[in-house]
Parts: sequence; C-alpha cells; structure tokens
Amino acid sequence: MNFFQAQDDARKKTFRLGLLFAAAVASLILLTNLLVALVYVWTSNYARPEPFNVTRLLSALPAETWVLITLGVLGVVGVASLYKFLMVRGGGRTIAESLGGRLLTYDATEGNTRRLLNIVEEMAIASGMPVPPVYLIPEQSINAFAAGFGPDDAIIGVNQGTIDLLNRDELQGVIAHEFSHILNGDVRINLRLIAALHGILFLGIVGYGILRGVGHGRRSSSSGNNSALPILALAVGLLVIGYAGTFFGNLIKAAVSRQREYLADAASVQFTRNPDGIAGALKKIGGYTEGSEIRSTAAGEASHMFFGQVRTLFLNRLTATHPPLDKRIRAVDPRWDGVYPAVTGAVTSTGEQPELVSGFSGPAPAASPAGADAAGVTDAVGTLDAEGLTAAQTLIATTDEVLREAAHDPYGARGLIYAILLDEDEEMRERQFTHLQTQAERGVPAYTARVFEHLRDADPPHRLTLVGMAMPALKSLSRPQYDRFSANVVALIKMDRRISLPEWVLHRLLVKELRPHFEGPRRSRPRYGRIDQVTDATTVLLSTLARFGHADVAGQKAAFDAGARALELTRAKLSFDPTDDPNFSRLNEAIRTLSLLKPLAKPRLIKACAAAAMADGHVSGTEGALLQGIAAALDCPLPPSIYGG
Repeated sequence: MNFFQAQDDARKKTFRLGLLFAAAVASLILLTNLLVALVYVWTSNYARPEPFNVTRLLSALPAETWVLITLGVLGVVGVASLYKFLMVRGGGRTIAESLGGRLLTYDATEGNTRRLLNIVEEMAIASGMPVPPVYLIPEQSINAFAAGFGPDDAIIGVNQGTIDLLNRDELQGVIAHEFSHILNGDVRINLRLIAALHGILFLGIVGYGILRGVGHGRRSSSSGNNSALPILALAVGLLVIGYAGTFFGNLIKAAVSRQREYLADAASVQFTRNPDGIAGALKKIGGYTEGSEIRSTAAGEASHMFFGQVRTLFLNRLTATHPPLDKRIRAVDPRWDGVYPAVTGAVTSTGEQPELVSGFSGPAPAASPAGADAAGVTDAVGTLDAEGLTAAQTLIATTDEVLREAAHDPYGARGLIYAILLDEDEEMRERQFTHLQTQAERGVPAYTARVFEHLRDADPPHRLTLVGMAMPALKSLSRPQYDRFSANVVALIKMDRRISLPEWVLHRLLVKELRPHFEGPRRSRPRYGRIDQVTDATTVLLSTLARFGHADVAGQKAAFDAGARALELTRAKLSFDPTDDPNFSRLNEAIRTLSLLKPLAKPRLIKACAAAAMADGHVSGTEGALLQGIAAALDCPLPPSIYGG
C-alpha cells in the first residue's frame, strides 16, 4: 500500500469508526432504557404485585420518558467524548505525559538513549518528516508507541525496557514500525478513538459514582428503610452497562488496530530490509518476564497505540488490540522455530555519535533509483526505504558539528533558524542583528552569530535537514518563547521588503510543524476529488516551479508544459503564467486550495510538480528545496533521496 492509498484508507477507517461508535451508543441507549423500565417495574411490584411479562415492561414508562432517557444517554456520551477530545487536543505529548513520559534531549542523554534519538532522527529525515520529539516512558517492559494528529505534531514514546534490552537493529525495527503508523495516518484515528471510547465507557463511571454515593448515604443514615434500593439497583445496572461499554470499546479497538499492526510490521521490514530486527524485538517480548505489559493506569485507554499488547483482556482472542505474538513473528520470519529467547541483561550501546566533520563535505546525496523520474518521486512520498535511510545518514554525517549541536539545543535551534534568515547583504544583515539584540532572548543572538559563519557553505538539502533536526528543540519552547520566536522570524523575513524562495520554504515548514504543536491542530476536510476542480491553483503552482527552476523563458515554459502533461487532463488546458509573485501571495493561496485535495487526487499533482522540476533531467538543490516545501505543505513528505545534484 503506498502513502496516498494508506491516507485514503485511514479516512475510510475513520468513517467506519463512526459507524461502530454509533452502533455501540445505540446498544447503550437500548440497555439503559430497559434498565430503567426494569427498575420501575420491580419497584412497582412492592405496592401492587403483578405477574412480570415483556408487555408490561415495554408499557411501564410513557413514550416521553423513553425519549428523555435516550436524550440523556446521548448527552452523557457526547459530553464525555467532547471532554476527552479536548483533553487529547494537545496531541501526542498529552498521551506521553499521562504515562509519566520524560522528554529526551541531546544534552541530557548518552549511551542507549542517545542511540534512540539518533535512530529517530535518521528515520525522520529519511522519510522527509520533521524529527518528532521522543519521550522515555518509565516502564521496564518492551513497548513503544506513536501518537499525534499527524506528522506535524507526532511524538514517539519508548519504554525504558525497550532501549535497555533491544540492540540497534531491533530498536530500529520497532521505531520503523511506529513511523509507519505516523505516515499511514493511524495516529490520528487512534487519538479520535480514545475520545470516542471514553464516551461509551462513561455510563459505567456514572453508575460507579452513584453506587459510592448511595453506599456512603446508607452508612451515614440511622434509618433502616429500603428507599434507596431502586437507586442502588439503577447504579448496579449502569455499572453492568459500563462493563458492556468496555466490551464494545475493546471490540472497536480490535477492529481498528489489529490489521494495522500487521501492515506496520511489514512496513518496518520493507524500510530496514532486515526482518531480523523487528522479529528479534517481538521474540524478546515473548521471552521477557515483563513482556510488553504497561503498569500505568493511563495505558488502558491508549492500549491500541502500542507496539505490543499492554495487558491481557477478558475474551482476549476476541478483544485483543494486537494479533497473537507468534503470528506476528511468523509473518516476518516464517522459519522461526517457536522458541522465545531468554532475556536477561541490558544491551550496552557504544559509538552512537555520527561521524563529526568540520564543514560540509560533498554535495547532497545522489538521486536514488526511486527518484530517477517524476513517477519515482511520486512513489517516494511518505515512504521509508533503505535508499532514503542511506541518504539521511549521509546528510547527517556531512553536516557541520557546530550546526548539528545548535539544532539539538533550544537556544541554538532559534539561533540556527535566525542565521538561515540572515541576508547576504552586510548592511541588511546588521539591521537584522540589531533587531535580534533587542527582541531575542539573552544568549540567542550570540548563538546566531556563531552559527552564521558555519552556514555559508550549506546547500539547500543540508539546510532543510537542519530545520528538520531542530524541530524537537523548537517544540520544547514555552508558549511565550514560541510567540517571540515566531514574531522574530517574520520580522527578519520582512525586513528587506521581499520574500526569497528559501525564506518562503522555511516559513512554510515552521508554520506547518510548530503551529499545531503550540496552537492545536487545524484540520480541514478534503473537498476536491479531481485536479480539474483546482486548475487555477495548479497553474500557479507549476508556474512557480518553472520560474525558479530555469532562468530563460523558453526553459520555464518547457518545464511548465512537462508538468501540465503529467497531469493528464483531458478537459482543461493549462497556460504558463510568467508573472512574478514577489511575496508568494498567489502561491500561498494556491497551496491553501490544493491542500483540500483528497488523498488519491494528490499523486498526480506531485508527479506534475516533479515533472516540471525534472524537465532538464535532474532536480537541483533549489528545485528540490521548493519541491520539499510544497510537498510538506500538502501533507506529502518527500525524502532527501529526490535530489540529483
């Protein structure tokens, strides 16, 4: 399954989740109505004993009472689900923090934790994603999870036991599995599932609260009457319905997540080309006394997010969120002998620091076979493969040590972004520095000056790599620090009263990745299923690519025509627009429109963009940077292996 098909499948699965949720709520409404009627009939029998029958049960309450009960259940479920959605609106970090997770930073890690951060960084850059923050969960079992509303606010959570007991290949297999969930859109479904299921389970919580209240009231009362018995019966009934809701919830989790685990395991093997990695991790879960169990009480509602099953459930074969461990292992290692290895001592990590260099040694990675033509670039969107990993490792290894350290530090990351925005003109650069001296936090201008000299020889691929590496550090800022940082970025860009291509790309990436983290996700529903519905926006996009990729008008028109042909439109004919767009206002509006395309309509657009960029036979650093910026804005991450020099 490719990236676009996976995204479309995730949208359909969200719809199916809605249907399952509606069916569960309908069942709860029916059970609650019957419960109230039973309690009423049982209470009436004290005063006027009558034979019990179904007809009496159904006629026990007037129609308006049935309606009120139904509306009450809908209200309770709706409010509870909304409350939980607001709780998880902060994205993946809210899940990690509820589990006691600690954010890992480069300045406070070494050994096994440094190895984990290096693996996550390599894989993020290899897939064209910004590097996600990593949280360490204080659990000794072998487990991990990814959470968020999408790649721009996703996090990776890893148990202490995972980094202690898995070797590099096994840990890489687990992290690749989690990246698959992020790229395929599973993480968004998983967060919505938490909110939906909380509403289903809440009736049981209400019943438990009533039961405790009645029990406390009876203990404090000196009378021995049975006036509280109907309320007690209602509370017990709601508690039973709550357990039924839990059962429904576990069934929904199983329906949503089981097959996705098989797909993520297969994607891990495809990316790493090493089935022994993820297979070894799964085998160690089977041979370890702690297994993949999570002791935290918060793990129950997030159980469908984890790499391994967090606890055994009632009717486990029916309600388990994960396939049986032995079946997962045999799916990636058919020759497995069925024996789980004994897991005892921790794995010691050494040599996890990338090779340090004093400057940029060599150009960007050469194009991989996947990026040899426009169709190959389209196929590379959102993929994890060995070529992309090699390209990412090359980019990291050839990145200046000073810049790499700056990207990993909150002060240094701000200084790095400011330095990328400094103008080549010395007079303008002095004005920008003056602004930073008065508006930036103390120490940040010094970082900016330090890294600026190291950036002079940086090409677009390395600069984009540094921006992606800096995201975890930037996401660790406080809200006031983020607001000041954003204002300074805009001020530096606008100071010369024009916006350059690198500035536009950088700003698009920062807005896309940081705004959801600090201000909450802003999701819009896709509206357009065909490219011919957005031809004006497509014209602006292809014209921009053509103008920046070629200096002469003839070359620009040829590049535009190559992109237009790749669209394969039969009814609409696009015409090249040579008009300059100095502040990218037309391009920004076009991106906003094109971001509303449905997933299966985007491959043709990306193919057209690649065809325009590759009209002269290769993708230059400038064209590749623009392609990556456009693709990121359209939620279509492109790996660095698209560059052809």
